[in-house]
Amino acid sequence: MNKYESIIIINPNCTDEALKALESKFTGLINENGKVESVENMGKKRLAYEVKKNKEGFYMLFNFEAKPDSIAELERNYRITDDILKFIVVKK
Repeated sequence: MNKYESIIIINPNCTDEALKALESKFTGLINENGKVESVENMGKKRLAYEVKKNKEGFYMLFNFEAKPDSIAELERNYRITDDILKFIVVKK
C-alpha cells in the first residue's frame, strides 16, 4: 500500500450538507481498498483562474493509504461527480 494525497475543488454553490455527503462518499470509497488517515476541509478559496465559470471553490484535502490499482477507480468517481471542478491525486 502506498501513501497518497488528493485535493479536490468543489463547486462553491454546494451546501454544507452536500459537502459532508461528498466527504463521506469519497472517504467510504477510499476505505474500501485502503485507509483514510485524515480529511481536511480547507474552506472556500478564490481560484487562480476561472474553472467551469466559477471564480471560487471549496478545497478538500485527503491523506490516505491505498493500493495503486484503486486510484483509477477513485479518479473515475471524481470525474463523474458533477460538483467537483478539479482534482489531483499525488503519491507521497
